[in-house]
Amino acid sequence: MARYWPQYLAISPYYLIFSVFMLFPVIYTVYLSFQKWDGIGDMQFVGFQQFRYLWDDPVFWLSVRNTLVIWVLSTVPMLFLALVLAVLVNSTRRFTALYRVALFIPSITSLVAIAIFFGAIFSNNFGLINAILKGLHLGAVPWMSNEWTIKLVIAALMTWQWTGYNAIIYLAGLQAIPSELYEAARMDGAGPVRIFFSITIPLLRPIILFTVVISTVTGLQSFTEPQVLFGSDAATNPNSGGPGQAGLTTLLYFYHQAFDNNDFGYAAAIVWAFFLLILLIVLINWRLVQRKERRP
Repeated sequence: MARYWPQYLAISPYYLIFSVFMLFPVIYTVYLSFQKWDGIGDMQFVGFQQFRYLWDDPVFWLSVRNTLVIWVLSTVPMLFLALVLAVLVNSTRRFTALYRVALFIPSITSLVAIAIFFGAIFSNNFGLINAILKGLHLGAVPWMSNEWTIKLVIAALMTWQWTGYNAIIYLAGLQAIPSELYEAARMDGAGPVRIFFSITIPLLRPIILFTVVISTVTGLQSFTEPQVLFGSDAATNPNSGGPGQAGLTTLLYFYHQAFDNNDFGYAAAIVWAFFLLILLIVLINWRLVQRKERRP
C-alpha cells in the first residue's frame, strides 16, 4: 500500500469533501432524529418520541400517499413512452443525432423553469389548456385547485422531464442487441410484434430493471415540482403543497418541518422513515422484475 500513496493522495480531496459535506450530514441526521432541536438552542434527547409522533401524524401519511400516487402517475407512462420513443428512434436512419439531442433537452433544462412553465400552462384562469378547452366550448378544469388534477399536473411535469432521459438509456440497450437475431427472426416468419415481445423485451430486461429502480428513487424524491408550483401562498402557508395539501410530498413536508417550523429533530425522523420506505419499494420492484426474469 505504501508504494501507491501518491495515487491515494491524489484522490484524497474527493473523499475528504465527500466525508465532510455528505457522509457526516447523513450520520448526523441519525443522531438528530433522537433529539428535539430548533436549530439555535440546546438539544434535548427524546429517544424514540419523534418516531412515535411520526407514526400518529396524519399529515405525514398524507404526504406519503401523495408521493406514492404522484410516483405511479408519472413513472408508468414515463417508462412506457420512453420505450416507444427509443424503438422509434432506433428504427430510423436519418437525423438520429438530432432526435437524441431533442430527447435529452428536457432532462438538462432547469426544473424551476419547467415548473414555472407548467404552472402557466395549467393555470386555472389564464392557462393555455383551459383557453383551448374554452375554444372548444368545453368547461374549464381546476387544474391547480382540485385534489387529483394537482397530482396529475405534478406527474405530467415529471413525465415530461424524464421521459427523454430514459429513452436514451433504452436506445443504448436496443443498439446493443445483435442485428443477426432480428434477421433470423424475420427469416423464420416472425412479425414486428412477435419480434418485439420475444427478442427486444427479454434482452432489454436488465435495462428496464435499471430504469425502474432509478425512476423509483427519483420519483419518490419529488420536491421542487410542488414547491415551485404552489409557492405563491408562501406568505400565509409556506410549502403546504397547494389547496388541501394535495401536492404535499414527503420531502416537501420534511423541508416544511425543518426550515419553516424549525423542528430539525422531527424533520430528521421524517427523512429517515421515508428513506426506509424508498428502500422497501426499490427492493420490491427489484424482486418482481428478477422473478419475471427467472421464469422460463
